[in-house]
Amino acid sequence: MSIVKRFITESIKRTEIDEFLQKKLERAGYGGVNISKTPLGTHVVIYAMRPGLVIGRGGETIKELASSLEQNFKVSNPQISVSEIEVPEFNAHVVASRVTSALERGVHFRRAGFWALNQVMEAGALGAEIVISGKLTTERARFEKFRAGYFPRCGEPALRAMKTAEAHVQLKPGIIGVRVKIMPPDAYFPDKVQIAEAEPPAEEQVAAPQPEPAQAQTTPAPAEQAPPAQAEEQVQATEVADEPKAEPKPEITETKPEEAKP
Repeated sequence: MSIVKRFITESIKRTEIDEFLQKKLERAGYGGVNISKTPLGTHVVIYAMRPGLVIGRGGETIKELASSLEQNFKVSNPQISVSEIEVPEFNAHVVASRVTSALERGVHFRRAGFWALNQVMEAGALGAEIVISGKLTTERARFEKFRAGYFPRCGEPALRAMKTAEAHVQLKPGIIGVRVKIMPPDAYFPDKVQIAEAEPPAEEQVAAPQPEPAQAQTTPAPAEQAPPAQAEEQVQATEVADEPKAEPKPEITETKPEEAKP
């Protein structure tokens, strides 16, 4: 089998599995499936609004799904896990099923379209488009679009970020088709420019490197030198103060020899 034929057969199998699960899990609020191959088998993740209905009592429903996927669609060792949808308004499958159920109950198609569109936009989506086609008012088929918000039609965002889904409902005039496209709020746009805010100035400025403090000296610091004039006076004063006083010389009295008496 060539690579092209292999990709085509895999895509057809995924579409068939998606349609099968959509009919089987309509009451559980089916929101899509993700199929990935692992070394142990095939990992199947089912998104639903009510996971309890997908699992069933004691896991009966999920076991039946695994056996039917293995027998009917030749899925090797399917390992099914169920994930709850956090925001149903951002899931295209859920919105499409809501529109089809409203049309089946007899609600006018314009009212159903605007009601679903308002719910999606109020939830915070960037943009959405709902197309309802078929025999709406007359015997001739036509379509009407309900669109709001930012909605790119080409490029990388339209291929990767946009979520699409289709649903069909059988009415008396014929089959009515519903196509839903939603642009979630976390979509990435390459042409969107974000302006970064300026950072506040740093409070602590980098100080200039200071010389290392000198090591402590063991010798005592010299005494402060006095000004030169005062220094001389202090030296003279010390010299005068330290100079020993001269002892008084004893007085020498000359005694004249007594004259000899005659």
